[in-house]
Amino acid sequence: MSDLVAKNPRPGGPPNGPRGAETPVLACLSVLDRFLPVWIIAAMALGLALGRLIPGLDDALSAVEVGSVSLPIAIGLLLMMYPVLAKVRYSETGRIAADRRLLVSSLVLNWLVGPALMFALAWLLLPDQPEYRTGLVIVGLARCIAMVLIWNDLSCGDREAAAVLVAINSVFQILAFAALGWFYLQVLPGWLGLSTTSAQFSVGAIVVSVLVFLGIPLVAGFATRTLGERARGRAWYEGRFLPKIGPVALYGLLFTIVMLFALQGDAITSRPADVARIALPLLAYFVIMFAGSFVLGRAIGLNYAKTSTLSFTATGNNFELAIAVAIGTFGVTSGQALAGVVGPLIEVPVLVALVYVALWAGRRFFPGDPTVPVRASR
Repeated sequence: MSDLVAKNPRPGGPPNGPRGAETPVLACLSVLDRFLPVWIIAAMALGLALGRLIPGLDDALSAVEVGSVSLPIAIGLLLMMYPVLAKVRYSETGRIAADRRLLVSSLVLNWLVGPALMFALAWLLLPDQPEYRTGLVIVGLARCIAMVLIWNDLSCGDREAAAVLVAINSVFQILAFAALGWFYLQVLPGWLGLSTTSAQFSVGAIVVSVLVFLGIPLVAGFATRTLGERARGRAWYEGRFLPKIGPVALYGLLFTIVMLFALQGDAITSRPADVARIALPLLAYFVIMFAGSFVLGRAIGLNYAKTSTLSFTATGNNFELAIAVAIGTFGVTSGQALAGVVGPLIEVPVLVALVYVALWAGRRFFPGDPTVPVRASR
């Protein structure tokens, strides 16, 4: 991605508006971007190795929790999300709220298509594994409110649109998660003559998860931009301050990945055959959701930046919440919890690859769109 340039980049971040001359897109974030897939794979491997080689590490990491999430992972998530939300121009979110095409499409993809697709893939590919199947259904219901901001930034998506859609997903997560869990685990299987699963979801835990992992960095990001622009002006804030805190998001991402896989490393490495079976429906889900969302965005007339944002917010899942719900409901050693743990093992490398796909598709299918990053001249 290092040979891409943005036609209209923002100072301190990927392009979203008509400003500035051509500059390297990923250089606006951090030099880590040039080898991001390598660092992510290394972080996953390091986490798995730590989980296997250090006895009792998983117990130590989970000794203190925030909203049913291990404290080290919680810290990583907050570090990861704050710089991205500090980049958002909150004064421009009104234009996103007025775009009914984007909002309606996002709601349909996230809360109708996504859960239904995961339900279908789980039953199609894991008909003989009720625990893993249930775990995947829970994953399908947990819409992404964290890592999606990173993928959106790397693909040069619309940052304000991502903030609005993530906030909407958070509200729906609080209101609809338990009801949808009941529908997809008991009602719909009963209608189809399939076996049903009884599960009780803690609405309180979901509320705490959303308030902590979205609320805290959102308030911090809003306060930072408001106070920073008021004290020094927008030019200083976006040209000097944001480039300094930008790399923190990727450091937080890598730290979170190491901690997540260290916490669940033994579960992943002890059952490789089961991991492979769980991976198949997840891989199919990510590819189908992303491709379908991207085609939909192009079909309804969204520009590249909004189409990319729509695609990543519809494709990503909140695995932290899914794992917490599965462990709290079925136990830490359950198949449901393993299905949640395998989620980021597949999601992280696949969505990094889809960032490259989005950038390629933008140049190919959005000719003349000023929000599309283009290749630098050699």
